[in-house]
Amino acid sequence: MHRSATRVEWLVLALLVLSVCINYIDRGNLSVAGVQVAHELHLQPYQLGILFSAFFWTYSTCQILAGWLIDRYSVIWVFAFGFLLWSGATIITGLLTGFSALFLIRLALGAGESVAYPAYSKILAASFPERLRGTANGLIDVGSKLGPALGLLIGGTILAHFGWRALFISVGLASLLWLIPWCLIAPRLPRSASHSRLRPSPGYFEILRKRQAWGTILALFTANYAWYFLLTWLPSYLQMERHYSAQSMALFGSVPFFTVAAGALFAGTASDGWIRAGASANRVRKTFVSGGLVVCAVFLMPAALATNQKSALVLLSLATFFFGFFSGNHWGISQTLAGPEAAAKWTAVQNCLGNLAGITAPAITGFIVQQTQSFYFAFVLVCLSLLVSAMSYAVLIGRIEQVPWQNDETQAS
Repeated sequence: MHRSATRVEWLVLALLVLSVCINYIDRGNLSVAGVQVAHELHLQPYQLGILFSAFFWTYSTCQILAGWLIDRYSVIWVFAFGFLLWSGATIITGLLTGFSALFLIRLALGAGESVAYPAYSKILAASFPERLRGTANGLIDVGSKLGPALGLLIGGTILAHFGWRALFISVGLASLLWLIPWCLIAPRLPRSASHSRLRPSPGYFEILRKRQAWGTILALFTANYAWYFLLTWLPSYLQMERHYSAQSMALFGSVPFFTVAAGALFAGTASDGWIRAGASANRVRKTFVSGGLVVCAVFLMPAALATNQKSALVLLSLATFFFGFFSGNHWGISQTLAGPEAAAKWTAVQNCLGNLAGITAPAITGFIVQQTQSFYFAFVLVCLSLLVSAMSYAVLIGRIEQVPWQNDETQAS
């Protein structure tokens, strides 16, 4: 008999979707306000690129600690503490006046947000069976894409009327309200979903000995290069190269993020439906992630070459819709490969190394723009990274099924 998720598990999933939406609004606020911040504080493009990437220095490196904490303690309270830290960092950002202080608070923001995806994987792998996991991960990904969309739409409006400081302070204070329902509902999760299992989980070195793990790490790094290029530089690109006003950027710049959310929701539910119809998870997940990445690249390069705003925006939105096919399914692949006992640590190490792209993409893009006064070669590099990611999922990870762990082999013998 197939187990279904309980009402509490669905409520917790809804809170997780909202949390990742807040997560991406908070990390993306600097991108929305980048031009205004740079003007007020007299920052050069390369300095703005460093500030964009600073978040990922701690976001990446703290993943390992986050995975260990989640396996050792209750994921509910580890996640709550991280949420409190990143919301506080967002508020403080609006009070700062110099490059060095902004750099340090971006490091604190990254440390707080590092708990998010290991926590999501821990809860989803334990609460949602394979036939529902695409939908659950797709909804999480919808939240991660609605965050930048709403961040641009709402944040751009606040920016235009009240300035960048009001943007950070108001969004940070509003974010804190999420902790109230989380502390009331999440502790009602079954213990198996919120605490470590009695059987020890595989260690990081055991995970890194798996070829499948390195396949997912490379695939995430190269796909993330494209994603973080869009997340950090798209608002500035629309203003600097496509000549949008701040208000127009807020409205039209949100469209590609809404379309990637639509793609993720469609892909997550469609993949689950295909699996329930009898197709293997291996065939379904690979088709969506690799196919989506290739088609995204096909549309993205013409978007960079388009000669007018409307054509560029349409092509960019089509590209991001198909990027949603990847982003709505790729964590389901990792959760299946790892299994519930290793999902948090596998996600942690994958996110740690995969999110180094968040350091490289903003900084390299800033350097390219400063040297060439154009975003063209930045788009070329993004398209190449998408194709490498597609090949990694198609070839390197092998068949999508849970890998054997030493604990399993010991018990079997």
